[in-house]
Amino acid sequence: MSKYLIIYCHPWNKSFNHAILTHVTHNLDVRHSNYKVIDLYAEHFQPFYDVEEMSLFHTGQTHDPKVKEYLSDLKTADKLIFITPVWWNDIPGMLKGFFDKVMKEGPGLSHTVTKTGIKGLLTNLSEAYVLTTSPSPTFYLKLFCGNAIQKVFVNTTLKQIGVHKTHWKNFGNVTHSKLERRQKYLQYTEEFNF
Repeated sequence: MSKYLIIYCHPWNKSFNHAILTHVTHNLDVRHSNYKVIDLYAEHFQPFYDVEEMSLFHTGQTHDPKVKEYLSDLKTADKLIFITPVWWNDIPGMLKGFFDKVMKEGPGLSHTVTKTGIKGLLTNLSEAYVLTTSPSPTFYLKLFCGNAIQKVFVNTTLKQIGVHKTHWKNFGNVTHSKLERRQKYLQYTEEFNF
């Protein structure tokens, strides 16, 4: 049975992102799936380096217990589910900070750096699902804003840590969406067959 790690990145529990989280966890519960939720805001994750943490950077070590816990979670999961808004055409600073601090270089960690690039070590993660919301329509993000979620986060960052199969679904124009359209998006998440 797969073990899912859900990385949730939104501070407000009345957001549509929170509705997505509730829907996804309910579906996993119905299927009796094993999962853990990392709620970055609720857990008060510090997404930036302090001086001590930075001094440990090249050793692959940390003094932040949450970094150790989250890296352990990543190494024992089979599949990832990200639930996050798109802010300023990209992932929020909180989620970027999660990657900055948790993805440690070195043997037995998330990746190593070779002469030809980054080699991901989290090959236990067979798939990732990236569920996003954005105030802009999805076509606008893709055609006029650089398509950072697909080109950088999905095609590059996740591959660099060892995830090679990723599904991305954005709920665009969320600010002006109607209830029927939101419900359709929630139903769509069920088709991912988590």
